[in-house]
Amino acid sequence: MMGKGSVNHNTRAFTAKNVDKERSRDNVEFCHLDIKEVYRNLFDEALERYNAKQKRSDRKIDDYYEKIRRGKQEKLFYEVIFQIGNKDDMNVQSSEGRLAKEILREFMEQFQKRNPNLYVFSSHLHMDEQTPHIHIDFVPFIRNSKRGLDTRVSLKGALSEQGFKGGTRGMTEWNEWIEAEKQELSKVMGRHGVQWKQLGTHNKHLSVLDFEKQERQKEVAELEQTISGSKKELSNILHQQIAAGQETKQIRKEGEAIRKEVSELTATNHLLKEQTETLIGDKEKLLSENEKLEKQQKKLQQEINKMVQSKEVMERNIYAYDEDMKWQLAEPGALMSAKAYRDKKALPLVEKLKEVVKNLTIKCVQLAEQSKKLTVKVDGQQKQISRLTDKVMEQSDTIDRLQEKASDLERLERHLGREQVQSIVERSKVLEQAERANKRLKRTFEMSR
Repeated sequence: MMGKGSVNHNTRAFTAKNVDKERSRDNVEFCHLDIKEVYRNLFDEALERYNAKQKRSDRKIDDYYEKIRRGKQEKLFYEVIFQIGNKDDMNVQSSEGRLAKEILREFMEQFQKRNPNLYVFSSHLHMDEQTPHIHIDFVPFIRNSKRGLDTRVSLKGALSEQGFKGGTRGMTEWNEWIEAEKQELSKVMGRHGVQWKQLGTHNKHLSVLDFEKQERQKEVAELEQTISGSKKELSNILHQQIAAGQETKQIRKEGEAIRKEVSELTATNHLLKEQTETLIGDKEKLLSENEKLEKQQKKLQQEINKMVQSKEVMERNIYAYDEDMKWQLAEPGALMSAKAYRDKKALPLVEKLKEVVKNLTIKCVQLAEQSKKLTVKVDGQQKQISRLTDKVMEQSDTIDRLQEKASDLERLERHLGREQVQSIVERSKVLEQAERANKRLKRTFEMSR
């Protein structure tokens, strides 16, 4: 009979329910090759010749195995099953079953030689089911083809080259070849004393394999169900991996943002601390200078007060200037001329008064200017102290906000765990170091060009 072809079943990579695993050791493996490697050996040279002739790239064939697998004209391979008798007259555990095994083994030994156009890549004789039978999987091919590859897959062509021409609906190339192989099997049976019991027609004779066909269909169904479940499980695993990858990527992204923000906050915190310390120093210096200015201002004020007191004393004792003889202009002598009076009496007194007034005026102007400058300087210092005070308060607010950010970081560590946050930060540092190294290499390369 013609099988669906399941290498996993034939090699017992998949074990169906009707298989006795204890007897699988009695199975015989004639050959088991990788079908893709078979396709490469058979068709690669022909594929190169075919592609070399093509002027259009869209007509070239990248992979002949995939072309046949996806196509509908030919199958990747074909399988044929041979069995002698049935589970009643050739049971695998009977002496007749053991005889059937030897007949099938001898039949298989000449199979490839009889069929040069059928490349057998897998052949297994099963003794772990009810009746001995052999699975033969082959790739049919022809050479010197006039279309397509000069060596290509073709069941009809392969059988035709072996002399099976067909011609009628009931007797196709396949049917002719099967009948010929049955005759070969019957010859081997005859040499072992087993006669082929004809049941009227050859088609009716095939009914002895119905049980095997049903069991194979069950195996295929079970295998398909297993594959379907495995695909679903694999799909779930892939979805979980994708979700985990996305979650890891998100955590890494959040960790990078946190690390960057922590780094920026740390740098800002250090800078603000330095600025605060500088401002505090400036403030203390200004306060010290301001204290000195206040002392100077106080001293100046005392001098001004003294002047005011001197003026008040002067005003209170102004009669001294009216009555004191040294400030009085003397009467002229009887014989003194006007010129002599002016030179000796009037002018010296006027000069003395001028000197006193001049000294007082200079002293007042100097004190007024000094007072004005000190007042301006004190006002400027007061404004600067006010600005520095505001700056210190602003820096204190910033430090408070940084402290709040640090508290947020501690909350994140409690939520994700210190080790995970530290791991994220460390990975980010490594990435940054790699980026800096790449930039340095790039700059070095650009400078060297």
